[in-house]
Amino acid sequence: MMLKIEHIGIAVKDLDSAILLYEKLLQTPCYKREVVETQGVETAFFETGPNKIELLGATRPDSPIAKFIEKKGEGIHHYAFLVEDIEKEIARLASEGFELLNQAPVPGADGMKIAFMHPKSTLGNLIELCQKA
Repeated sequence: MMLKIEHIGIAVKDLDSAILLYEKLLQTPCYKREVVETQGVETAFFETGPNKIELLGATRPDSPIAKFIEKKGEGIHHYAFLVEDIEKEIARLASEGFELLNQAPVPGADGMKIAFMHPKSTLGNLIELCQKA
């Protein structure tokens, strides 16, 4: 079961500059920075009310974020939904015909287990499933 939108992920070229911009925009400090080596990304998180924004900067030129920015430019990369049981949700979505990029959850940023759905099965949107690890 999907519980809520967990965060919106935004791809950025320069993470340090983007952090400063979002601190001014949201009037709140970045509460966490974290490198996820397996994804080739450094993340920065902001909370604003019950919502979170995740800024994503590439740590290497062959990372998914670097490729995204090269192809589409900076901007919204994905929508993440908090789920109750990520394994059950992966199985449910697969049985409903959605294409998943991860058949099993992988470690993600901010203490989450994550899995992604392919944009071609979600009207062009990259959807991330998240469950607290």
